[in-house]
Amino acid sequence: MKNTILIVLFISGFIGFSQKKNDKEKTELYKNYREDQFYISVTYNLLNEKPIDVSQSGFSSGFHFGFIRDMPINKERTVALGLGLGLSTNSFNQNIAITETNDNVSFNIINESELNVSKNKFTTYLFEVPLELRWRKSSPTNYSFLRIYPGFKLGYLFYNSTKLKSDQGNTKLSNIDEFNRLQYGLTLSAGYGTWNLHAYYGLNPIFEDSTKLVDAPLNMTAFKIGLIFYIL
Repeated sequence: MKNTILIVLFISGFIGFSQKKNDKEKTELYKNYREDQFYISVTYNLLNEKPIDVSQSGFSSGFHFGFIRDMPINKERTVALGLGLGLSTNSFNQNIAITETNDNVSFNIINESELNVSKNKFTTYLFEVPLELRWRKSSPTNYSFLRIYPGFKLGYLFYNSTKLKSDQGNTKLSNIDEFNRLQYGLTLSAGYGTWNLHAYYGLNPIFEDSTKLVDAPLNMTAFKIGLIFYIL
């Protein structure tokens, strides 16, 4: 009988110790976990506020990747702030000829069919700082969950290029001053699990205020929509 009591006490103590250990490990797990540290995004790029004669053709693409520091602000860690750093490249196929004569850059509408244009695009390369308010139904062990991340993104343009290929010849320019160095806009990422929609709405023009197209300001902004993938 005495041996039986000792065995029961030993088992009870072992179970209690294991439970406390598991509870402690679970608490530590919840205390330290973060979500969505890295991101990769592919977007289709559109131009807003286009002058009446400006049009887009072909597929204008964007590629974005970076790291975001996830900073939970509630006990359940389902609400967080995300602040990060990334790189972005964006191409825009359109019918504006960007050319240079005597160190002066000009912007003019061209008839792409008459000139047999095979390529006409400008491309921007940016360092980006995304800031997100993150809401998700997540846990340390649940990798498929609903997320809604509205935010703001600030970009610094460190390189730009233009390419025009036609029967009249080829024109390539790079690092022209007419591009806006600072570009910023609103973002929204939302989805479930792996598949998430992503959108960016530019709040300021791609080109400097002084840039003219047939004596009118060229105030086009960027709108990007596509998919974003988050990786822990």
